[in-house]
Formats: sequence, C-alpha cells, structure tokens
Amino acid sequence: MAFLSGLSAFPITPADRDGRVDTVALRRLIARLGDAQVDSIGLLGSTGTYIFLSREERRRALAETLEETAGRMPVVVGVGALRTDEAVRLAQDAKALGAAAGLLAAASYTPLTDDEVFEHFSTVARESGLPIIVYDNPGTTHFHFTPALVNRLAKVGGIVAIKNPTNKSDAIKSHLADQRRTLPEGFSIGYSGDWNAAEAMIAGADTWYSVLAGILPEACMMIVRAAQQGDAAEARRIDATLSPLWSLFQEFSSLRVVYALAELLDICRADPPRPILPLPAAAKDRVAAALECLPSDASR
Repeated sequence: MAFLSGLSAFPITPADRDGRVDTVALRRLIARLGDAQVDSIGLLGSTGTYIFLSREERRRALAETLEETAGRMPVVVGVGALRTDEAVRLAQDAKALGAAAGLLAAASYTPLTDDEVFEHFSTVARESGLPIIVYDNPGTTHFHFTPALVNRLAKVGGIVAIKNPTNKSDAIKSHLADQRRTLPEGFSIGYSGDWNAAEAMIAGADTWYSVLAGILPEACMMIVRAAQQGDAAEARRIDATLSPLWSLFQEFSSLRVVYALAELLDICRADPPRPILPLPAAAKDRVAAALECLPSDASR
C-alpha cells in the first residue's frame, strides 16, 4: 500500500480577521473527521488558507489538530511559502510537532522555472526531514508540473507522493496509468478536484484529497470505500447525489462554499480571510437548497 491512501479530508481553518485561529472551532471540525474515520486529515491546504496564516498560527493549528486526533489518523499539513527558507522552517515545525507529511505547492509571485521548483522542493525535503507531497495546483499557483519534473522529484529522497489536479474526467485514467508507469513503486498518486475525484478513485488512484470531506466526510467516505471495493456503479451513484454541490464548487469556488456549509451545518461561523469575501446571501441560499436536497446519508 502507498504511504498515503484513501480519503484525505481538508477542513477550513476558522480564524478571526486578524488571522488568529479559532482553535475551539477547528477542534470541532477535526473531531467530526475523526468520528467519520477518514484515512487522513489535510490540514492547512488551500481550503485551510495556509498562505494567509503566520508561522505561529500554523503551529497552533497543527498542535491543536494533533492533540484532537491523538494518533488515530495521519495528519498532512501544508508547508508552502513564497521563500524556500520559510518553507523549510514550516516543514521543520511540522516534523517536530508530529505531522505525517508536508504538502508543498510551487507558490510564487514571480513565475518559476522547472529547475527553481526542483531546487525548492529538494531543499525542503532534505533540510526538514519531513516526507513531502508534491502539490500540483496550477489553478492557484499558475505553475504546471510537467511529467519530466514530476519524475525528477519522485527520485528525491523524502518526496513520497503527489496531489494531482483533475480537469477532464475522461483523461484521468490515462494520466494515472502514465504516472504509474514512470513513478517509483510505492509513490502515492492522488487527485483533488472533488467533482472528478470519484472517477480518479475508480481508476485506481491511491488518494482523494477532498475539500468536501473536510465538512461532509461521510458521503466522501462512501465513495472511496465503494471504489476501493470495485463497485464503480455505487461510487458513481453516490457521487451523482453530490452534483448540486459540485456545480456550486465550480461556480463560486469550493473554498467559499465550504465556509457557507460550515455555517449552515452549525459547525462554526467564520469568514474566509480577506480579501476573500463570503458568499452573498443569494448564493448562500443556493448552498442551503443543495444541502436540503442531499440524501440523509450524504449530509452528515
């Protein structure tokens, strides 16, 4: 089995306007994921707004999460930063606190070259000693990992997995087959992009890195378990019940929608970090309507 597999749930990081993490609300979210027995927690991903938080607040969030999970499941934590030295320190913090792995994106204001990204990732892996997951997130970073760069990084000691984006569901199977053929055995291959992730798991991906699972873990767990058991029809059936939310994710961004879901489910009330604004009232009403239409086993 790969180092990381199954469902990795990515919750929001509730915080006030000054960027101070609401640890009570965060622990409530993490407890919900523990109750659902997700395979891992993805703390401080893009949905967890890692890039907006200070090093101190990231440490607080991770420490609270690790205390809440008490070793029941691995915690993957975002360690991305604009500077390599900052990313190294964040990864060292994560390792010292007990994270299972660090999720690292090619975040930059200035467009990066493949060689610059290779050196950035290699340095963080080498100097932190924390297992690193390559976070390919071109929608946010505008950097595209080529197959050649992924192959180079997969040969670096300490780089153990990749979180791929999904765009076209009909291309996932061939993309996964190409990576399986060229990447080392045991290198974990996973996908994000919730509306296409069921197809990725059916195709045999190791991991679904899920935004929705951070707030509605049960439905996502059912999709993953059905796919793992070879029941593609059941995985697709459950996935279809979530299509109203997938449409909202694509229209408004998954980040804004899950903040609204957290409020509607009375889990916590928090706004995304500025300059990101919460959904307007009309859009929130649409999220509430989509939530009402979900079957009972998909709305927990």
